[in-house]
Amino acid sequence: MSVIPQVKCRRCGESFSALRSRCPNCGTRRVTQSGRTPAPTSSQVKGTAAYERAETNTRWQLIFGLILVVAVILAVIVMVSTSLSGLDNQSGKSNNTVITTPSPTPVNTAPTVEPPPTPTPTPTPTVEGINIQCFGTDVKDEFTMSLSRDPKIELQARVLPMEIFTAENTHITWKSSDESLFIVTPNEDTTKCTIEMLQTSTTPGTLTVSCNGYDVKLTVRLVG
Repeated sequence: MSVIPQVKCRRCGESFSALRSRCPNCGTRRVTQSGRTPAPTSSQVKGTAAYERAETNTRWQLIFGLILVVAVILAVIVMVSTSLSGLDNQSGKSNNTVITTPSPTPVNTAPTVEPPPTPTPTPTPTVEGINIQCFGTDVKDEFTMSLSRDPKIELQARVLPMEIFTAENTHITWKSSDESLFIVTPNEDTTKCTIEMLQTSTTPGTLTVSCNGYDVKLTVRLVG
């Protein structure tokens, strides 16, 4: 047990010997606590003018507190009595019969808006025929594909009459009868289509070209 008392630094909290005047950790000067008892103030000594003034202030504070309590009690009493009188007035009004006059029905003065006329649908033009070409040559009923020589060809379709059906207003569908034998890939405007042969077959396939309900069927012969 150490004989020399320890003190704690008021800045970093480190304990050190009371014989040191500064903290060895942070260098803060140790403050020696005074053992003197503070002298009483003049307001605590009876017979002085300050003591008399303090007594007078205390009495006035007590009087002001009593006045404030009485004012609060009176305010609560007034509020309660006002609420009770309001309830009595409402109950008295509810006993009286009130006759109300029905308000007149408002007259609708808004103008009548007529619906826009229904547009007449444009009739779908009639397809008179579909002309199929391969390398600039017309394909009538059939064509032959060879897996070793030309397994992929491009066909072009023109819908008749040509003055009505253009590439911009014509949608043509291409369909393979058996996609295991050959597949079809139309271009963006559907007027052209790439036919790709996948395998040979002793049984011919069928290519169907359609537009607005008009169909053209071509026989596709698949040889080696």
